Amino acid sequence: MALHREALKGISNYAGNYRPGSVEITKSRHTPPEAHLVPELIEDMCDYVSDNWENSTAIHLAAYVMWRLNWIHPFADGNGRTSRILSYLVLNVRSGYILPGTPTIPDQIVDDRSGYFAALDAADAAFRETVTVDVSKMEELLGGMLARQLMEFYKSTGARLPVEI
Repeated sequence: MALHREALKGISNYAGNYRPGSVEITKSRHTPPEAHLVPELIEDMCDYVSDNWENSTAIHLAAYVMWRLNWIHPFADGNGRTSRILSYLVLNVRSGYILPGTPTIPDQIVDDRSGYFAALDAADAAFRETVTVDVSKMEELLGGMLARQLMEFYKSTGARLPVEI
């Protein structure tokens, strides 16, 4: 909630508060759960991350948080922005590094949301059809974006990729 408050500071009077009622996501087949379920679903999301912290990769946990927070859609506005911030925070903390390079993963998503929306839809479909967590498409997306971010950092140092002989 604090991240949401910061993300929407000066934009929304409801920043940092769960939505009071139903919400609809335009251009999506997903219908978010009813507002009264939001606190418990957020707690479940946090439990999943906590329970899987040691045995899951940083990319998996970041992908899960990105999808699940969007799926829950706990806020009236700013859910995507908040999920990108929280996901990136999880990626940094779980990996044990403050990841260098620009554009960052959140910036890359904002620049081109098509892969992001497709990965969210794929996770939604898997959950709707099998009630299982499958964020593999989101993991692929975030992994590719992480590679781009780190490659840009590498290039900014003046280093060059080794030439194969």
